[in-house]
Amino acid sequence: MNIPSDLKYTSDHEWVRIDGNTAIVGITDFAQRELGDIVFVDISTEGKELKSGEIFGTVEAVKTVSDLFLPVSGTILEVNPGLESNPEAVNQDPYGAGWMIKMNIDNVEELASLLSAETYSGMVS
Repeated sequence: MNIPSDLKYTSDHEWVRIDGNTAIVGITDFAQRELGDIVFVDISTEGKELKSGEIFGTVEAVKTVSDLFLPVSGTILEVNPGLESNPEAVNQDPYGAGWMIKMNIDNVEELASLLSAETYSGMVS
């Protein structure tokens, strides 16, 4: 299982790549494996300001639909446009082409609540 050490993680299986006050968010390799073949990604929160833990979208797999939870408070700046026509990118490349949103971080202190790769790895193994 791939758990890049340069990312932060949530207990809900989202990953976060931080670049200043911007974060790129997606679901982990573990999450996409558990979900199975992803057939649809529904994120209609672009431009909205949400709190940490709020639902920012859903992922639909062949067997189930799963909510996506915002890792930190902020405003959704962009939704990955490639996922509309290619939702399977989440399965094929969850940390690259399968990213889901870019967001502005409201409170950088909330980043301290995210999990390190080592902690997340221990949680899912």
